[in-house]
Amino acid sequence: MPKSVPARSELRANRTWDVQSVFPDDGTWEAAIADVERQIPIVSSFRGRLAEGASVLLEYLDATDEFFRAVGKIYVYATGVHSVDTTNQGGVAKFGRARGLFGQAVASTAFAEPEVLAIGRERIEGLMEEEPRLRVYGHYIENLFREAVHVRSAEVEEVLGLAQDPFGTATSIHGVLTDADLKFRPARDSNGREIELVQGNYHDLLNSEDREIRRTAWENYTDGHRGMQNTMAACLSAGIKRDVFNARVRHYGSSLEASLAPNNIPLEVFHNLVDTFRQNLPTWHRYWRVRRQALGVDQLHPYDVWAPLGSRSPQIPYEEAVDLICQGMSPLGDEYVETLRRGCLDERWVDVYPNKGKMSGAFSDGFPGTYPFILMSYTDDVFSLSTLAHELGHSLHSYFTWQNQPLVYSQYSMFVAETASNFNQALVRSHLLASRSDLDFQLALIEEAMSNFHRYFFIMPTLARLELEIHEKVEQGQELTAEGLTERMTELFREGYGDEVHVDEERVGITWGEFSHHMYGNFYVFQYATGISAANSLAQSVVDEGRPAAERYLNLLKAGGSVYPIDGLRAAGVDMTTPEPVNRAFAVLAQTVDRLEEIVGQRSASKDG
Repeated sequence: MPKSVPARSELRANRTWDVQSVFPDDGTWEAAIADVERQIPIVSSFRGRLAEGASVLLEYLDATDEFFRAVGKIYVYATGVHSVDTTNQGGVAKFGRARGLFGQAVASTAFAEPEVLAIGRERIEGLMEEEPRLRVYGHYIENLFREAVHVRSAEVEEVLGLAQDPFGTATSIHGVLTDADLKFRPARDSNGREIELVQGNYHDLLNSEDREIRRTAWENYTDGHRGMQNTMAACLSAGIKRDVFNARVRHYGSSLEASLAPNNIPLEVFHNLVDTFRQNLPTWHRYWRVRRQALGVDQLHPYDVWAPLGSRSPQIPYEEAVDLICQGMSPLGDEYVETLRRGCLDERWVDVYPNKGKMSGAFSDGFPGTYPFILMSYTDDVFSLSTLAHELGHSLHSYFTWQNQPLVYSQYSMFVAETASNFNQALVRSHLLASRSDLDFQLALIEEAMSNFHRYFFIMPTLARLELEIHEKVEQGQELTAEGLTERMTELFREGYGDEVHVDEERVGITWGEFSHHMYGNFYVFQYATGISAANSLAQSVVDEGRPAAERYLNLLKAGGSVYPIDGLRAAGVDMTTPEPVNRAFAVLAQTVDRLEEIVGQRSASKDG
C-alpha cells in the first residue's frame, strides 16, 4: 500500500538538492539582488554608445555576461526554494521577486540588439576583425541579422522586456493553483481504505496493482482539475493571447512561426510530426488492445494505461538506479559517467523524493555558475529510474554546454534539449534490455518504454494538435472556454484511443488543464515528440557504431546554442526536416508492442499449460 507523503522537514538532507551551493543563506541572496540592482544603471549607461568602437562593444558584452550570470544565480536559488514547497509563502515571494528582477534585467539591455542592427552587418563584421575577442559572437550576430525584421526599436524592446513578468502571471497562477491550492479527495484501495492523494504521489498510485486505487486516484485527480476548469481556462487563454501578442508585435505570421523561426526551424518540422503521428495511430490502437489482453479486463480505461503488467515489479533504490544509469551511459565515456555519478551522489544535484507541497513532475534547472539541478519525486521503481535518466540528459547537456561555451551560447533550444533527455532513456533502456534477461524485469522495461512513448509520443502530439488549434482560434479573434477546450481535447483523445479505450469524456477532456507548465511554452509540447524521435535514432547509432557516433553526440551537447538545432542534429546524424526520424521512432514503438504481445502470449500459454 502506498505510503503517506512526508513533510519537507522529514527528508534526509543528502538526498535534497544543495541550494546552499548557490547562496549559503537568504541574506547572501538579498545582497546579490542589491548588487544586481546597482549594476542595472551601469549596464544601461551603454545605451547609444555601442557604435563607438570594438572596445566599447566588447566592454558592454563582458559587463552583461557578468550581469546575467548574477541574475541567473538569483533566479535558480529562488526556484530551488519555491519548487520544493509551493505552500511556503516565503518561497513564493522569492520566486516572484526573482522573476521580476529578471524582467528588469532584460529590459535594461533591450537597447542592445536594435543598436547592433543599426550599426549594420558589414561594420559589425569589421569590428570583429579588429577585435578578435568579438569573433566568438559570430553565430549570434548571424542569427540576429537573419531575424532583423522581427527586432523592434529599443523603446519597444524595453517594454517587451518589462512585460515578461506580468506576462508570466497566467502561467504562475495555473502552477500555484495546481501545485499548492488544488486539493484532491483521497484515493481508496479495494478494501475501502483511504490513501492520501497529492501531486507528488499521483503517478505512483496510477502504477498500483489495485485497480480501485488507480480508478479512484485518476477520477479524483481529474475531478480536482475539473473543479477549477474555468479558472484554468482563463489562465490558458491569457497565455495564448500573450503568444499571439508577441508574434504580432514582432511581425511573425503566426504564433507557430514565432516559436520556430528564432531557432531557424522550418514550419514543416511541426507539421511533419503531426501528420506522421496521425498516420501511425493504428500502432497505438494495437497497443491498447494488447494491454487490455495483458490485464485481462473487458474494457480498458485511461487509468489502466499505467497499470503494472508484471506480477513482480522490480524495486530499484535511488543509489542502484544511479549505478544502472551509469552503466547504460558508459558508451559516452568516462567523463560523462563520472560527472553524472558525482552529481547524483556527492554534489547533490538532485532533489530526490516526494514531499508535501513539492511541485509536480520533474525538471532540470540551473545557470552557468550553479549545478544543473534536478527536481523529481523518486519512488524506487523502473519508472523513476527512467525519469532520473531523462532529467540527467538535460543536466549533462547543460553541464557540457557550460563547460564549452560562453554565456551567449549557454542556452540551447528546447528542440535539442528534449533529444538529450530522451537519448538517455533510450540508451539506458537498450543496455538493460540486453543485460537483464529475467522476464519480470524485461516486462517492467517494456512497461517503462511504453509509458515513456505514451507520454512523449502520444500525449504530447495530441496536446500539440490542440495547441495549434487554440492558437489559431485566438489569432482569428475567438475566445477560449473550458467547455470548448474539454470538448476538443476529448475528440482528439477519442481518435487516439480508437475503439480500444473507454472515454470518460469530461475526465479525459480536462487533460489540457493537467499540463500547466507545458501548455504555456508556445509550441513547447511537440518538441517532446521530435525529441524522442531524434533520440532513438541517435541512441541506436551509438549502439551500432560505438565511439564515432558517441563523439558526434557529445559534440552536439558541447555545442549548446552555438549552432542552429537542425544543423546540430544533422551533424550528430539525424535530419529532422524529414518525416523519417518520426517514422523510425514509430518502428521502435511497433517492435516494443510486438515484444509485449509475445510475452503476453507466453504467459497465457503458461497459464493454460
